[in-house]
Amino acid sequence: MASETLSQFKCLSPISNRSPEIVALSSFNRCSLRCVSRSPLMSTQLKTNRSSSVANCSSTSSDSSKDETPIELRFPAFPTVVDINQIRDILPHRFPFLLVDRVIEYNPGVSAVGIKNVTINDNFFPGHFPERPIMPGVLMVEAMAQVGGLVMLQPEIGGSRDSFFFAGIDKVRFRKPVVAGDTLVMRMTLIKLQKRFGIAKMEGKAYVGGEVVCDGEFLMAMGNTE
Repeated sequence: MASETLSQFKCLSPISNRSPEIVALSSFNRCSLRCVSRSPLMSTQLKTNRSSSVANCSSTSSDSSKDETPIELRFPAFPTVVDINQIRDILPHRFPFLLVDRVIEYNPGVSAVGIKNVTINDNFFPGHFPERPIMPGVLMVEAMAQVGGLVMLQPEIGGSRDSFFFAGIDKVRFRKPVVAGDTLVMRMTLIKLQKRFGIAKMEGKAYVGGEVVCDGEFLMAMGNTE
């Protein structure tokens, strides 16, 4: 009798510390799991979920592979249509007032797009301002006028670098501050030319990162080579 009781105790030993209700619930759960795993509908849903998980992982990995190109290789450099040496041949300005570093689009007598690389080494930053370096608005206008000079100082236009003057501005607005590290991109377009009086009216827009930071109308007075 004692041996039979001992054998029963050994058989029940894995769940001997559980109450009869827990034993019954465990048996029910095992039966339920077996029944669910044998269900064709549940098996199909599990396969579908597994496949979608694999597809999502694949799409995530493919998206991340597109972003593997280093940021320094994603953006092309500005082209050079007129370099700084050619600019110096056209404009009379010199340091510290030559404010155009390169021309990236040029249509003599019609329009030009020039760039000014704004750096902390520019001579105006120590005074404007020591704690917050911002390019002065008047120098932005001057840089744009110099791009306008590149448009107009051409033989076919009749301008002369010895008698070319900034005659006036109108409707100038400063939209955003230009700070050290920015690249100022300036487009100047001829609107009206009164060659008899040597007066040219131009429209100018300056951009940083594709956003307009300054725009206005410019009046140029030109001499001639005679």
